[in-house]
Amino acid sequence: MRFLISILAATFVSTAAFAAHHEEAGQQAGPLTIVIHGGAGALEPGRYTAEEEAAYKAKLTEALNAGYSVMEQGGTAMDAIVAAIVLMEDSPLFNAGKGAVFTSEGKNELDSSIMDGETMNAGAVAGVTRVKNPIKLARAVMENSEHVMFAREGAEEFAEEQGLEFVNPKYFRTERRWQSYKNALERQKQQKDSALPKSFKYGTVGAVALDAHGNLAAGTSTGGMNMKKYGRVGDSPIIGAGTFADNKSCAVSSTGWGEYFIRLTIARDICAQVEYGGASVEDAADDMINNKLQSMGADGGVIVLGPDGSYAMTFNSAGMFRGVKNAEMEEVAIYGE
Repeated sequence: MRFLISILAATFVSTAAFAAHHEEAGQQAGPLTIVIHGGAGALEPGRYTAEEEAAYKAKLTEALNAGYSVMEQGGTAMDAIVAAIVLMEDSPLFNAGKGAVFTSEGKNELDSSIMDGETMNAGAVAGVTRVKNPIKLARAVMENSEHVMFAREGAEEFAEEQGLEFVNPKYFRTERRWQSYKNALERQKQQKDSALPKSFKYGTVGAVALDAHGNLAAGTSTGGMNMKKYGRVGDSPIIGAGTFADNKSCAVSSTGWGEYFIRLTIARDICAQVEYGGASVEDAADDMINNKLQSMGADGGVIVLGPDGSYAMTFNSAGMFRGVKNAEMEEVAIYGE
């Protein structure tokens, strides 16, 4: 009997200590925060009309509010980033989902990834052509399979099993992207070269969030690089390059010249600097974008969020569609303002 009482007492103490620990952790968690991006690249002032800039900022604001509202109502960081990214995937303004660019063959191929900072589970898809919202498919891969990444026909077969929404590939075609595609074809003919100016290379959407439980999440979605060939896959669906999240360090979503983000494993390296080097999210992002990426002759940007609510929206390109919202402020921007 004494032995049983001792076990029960020890169990009670252990449970109480466990609860106290989590209560303390909850008190130390940062404020509800969501940070989003809609792609980085050649976004010099004057490229868009005032009306176009207003449309971009309105959609960024809508995505911010959608994600933040989810967490205000008790939803998780995972729920928040999906809500925000779906809105951007459904908009023709961004190079993801509805607004995706075209491959050299005149098709739209979509990539996406997502990661849970609490469990470090992740899901990703590459080269899908009929799934309306690739971020939802990436989450389904994470939650409903034993794998991390599915590609092309296999990914779409899994999407059918999961009951996700499919669309005719023509759904993704927008006149603006089609004209960009035709212009690129013409430039190639004139230059007799497959190389394209940097302005054709970038465009992605992404979100990172911190919820009331102190959990981080990150997600990224893209139509890839305009005029890409041979089933090219960039950094957006690559865990550690385009997306990474870990409650012990930070959550990251990347946008830029994917080949360099893959080589530098930018998302993971930022979080490693925070976790192992004690760097702030701002300093870690600055080192990777304005030092390492810059030194390789490439550009792009990242959004980064720490478990204390600290954040960075860092880029070395002319601009990055971006926004942040917490209890005290809401901000959207395009250029280096």
